[in-house]
Amino acid sequence: MAEDKKIAGGVRAASAFVAAHGKPSRAVVENIGRAGARVVLVGADGAMGDVVLPDVETAEKVVAAVADLDAAEWDRETAEALKIGPKHRRKMARR
Repeated sequence: MAEDKKIAGGVRAASAFVAAHGKPSRAVVENIGRAGARVVLVGADGAMGDVVLPDVETAEKVVAAVADLDAAEWDRETAEALKIGPKHRRKMARR
């Protein structure tokens, strides 16, 4: 039951991202250890977002459940699809 709520929440967040940033969008599932799994979203417009879920299996279920969200890897095409602006670069430089 709790897993269903986590999947539903992830699907809502990823679906909203796709609606806001265009079809098709891409999703890269990353294992982040004890914290779970991160689904990095790359919109058709180059925007980046993410959803953190309890584990890789749940993350993969979320990606599969969202229309117009394609499972991807960090390959050249996915990396080049990102359009990271100066604001994001400054934020990351402070970390």
